[in-house]
Amino acid sequence: MPVPLPDFLDDLGHGIYAIDTGFQRARFDAAYLMVEAGRAAFIDTGTNHAVPRLLAALDALGIARDAVDWVIPTHVHLDHAGGVGLLMDALPHARALVHPRGLRHMVDPKALWLGALAVYGEDEMQRSYGKLVPVPAERAEASHDGQVITLAGRPLTLVDAPGHARHHHALWDARSRGWFTGDTFGLSYREFDVGDRPWLLPTTTPVQFEPDALRATVQRLLDVAPERMYLTHYGAVGGSVTDVQRLAGELLAQVDDVSALAVSLRDAPDRHERLKTDLMSRWLDDLRQRGWRGDPTQAAAWLAMDAELNAQGLAVWLDRPAR
Repeated sequence: MPVPLPDFLDDLGHGIYAIDTGFQRARFDAAYLMVEAGRAAFIDTGTNHAVPRLLAALDALGIARDAVDWVIPTHVHLDHAGGVGLLMDALPHARALVHPRGLRHMVDPKALWLGALAVYGEDEMQRSYGKLVPVPAERAEASHDGQVITLAGRPLTLVDAPGHARHHHALWDARSRGWFTGDTFGLSYREFDVGDRPWLLPTTTPVQFEPDALRATVQRLLDVAPERMYLTHYGAVGGSVTDVQRLAGELLAQVDDVSALAVSLRDAPDRHERLKTDLMSRWLDDLRQRGWRGDPTQAAAWLAMDAELNAQGLAVWLDRPAR
C-alpha cells in the first residue's frame, strides 16, 4: 500500500513534485523536485525556512541526499533562491545551475541581502528569509541559452527568459511537455480557481520588469507547444496546448493593460497609491467577471503584497532612463 505523502508535497505526475515551501501562506510558493531513475533535481528552493521541507520531501520519496544532482533557481529573487546555499550544504553531490547574471549573487549573496534589507528591514528579513548562505564557487556554474543538461538521461533545456528579471532562465522538460517558468508566466493562486480554470496575473515587481522582453519570452515558451506550465506561485497550470495558449493570451492582455495604466499615471503626484488602487480594482473586477464568488476583502488581503510590489516595479520601469 503506498505511503501517503506529506500534506506539503503534491505529486504532479511525470516524476515531478510540487513542495509547498510555507512562505507567506499555504500554496503560495513552490519548489519543484524532479525524480528520474533514483536521481533528483530541485528547481527553485524557496527561502532558508523551506529547506527542512525540501529535505523531508526527499525522505518521503526515499531519495538519498547524495542522489540530488542539481539545484536550479529560475532566478535569484529570494522567494525562489534564498534557500539555495543552505540546501546545497545538505546535498553533497549537487551542483547549482544559475543564470549568468545571477551566479555571483549565489556565490556571494551580500549584495542580494543588502538590497532586500533596504526594502524589508532587518526584522522582516530574518522572519521571512533567514541569513543567506553562499554557494561554494566550485559547486556553482552559469547556465547559457539553449543549454541541455540531463537528470539520469532525462534532458532539460534552459533558455534565457527576461521580462520579469534579467537574471531569469526557464527550463523545458520534454517528458511532461512543460516549462518551469519561475515568474515569467505570471502568478496563479489556487484560491482564485473557478472550477478547474486558473486565474493568472503578471508580476511586475522591481527592478527589472520589461514588458517587451516579457512578451518575447512568453512567445518563445509557446513556440514548443507546451501542455503545462509549472509556476512557482503556484503549481501546474494548463493541461493541453490549447489551455496554455489561452492562459498566455490572458496574461499578455494584462501585461498590455497594466503597462498602459502605468504610462497614463506617469506624472500623477500620487502615482504609487493610484497604481496600487487601480491594480487591485482591476484584479477584483476580473475575478468577479470570471465567476469567482469569494470574499473580496479576503481577496484584497491575499493580493495586497502583489499590488504593492507591482506598483513599485511599474514605477521603476517608467522612470528607467532607457525609456
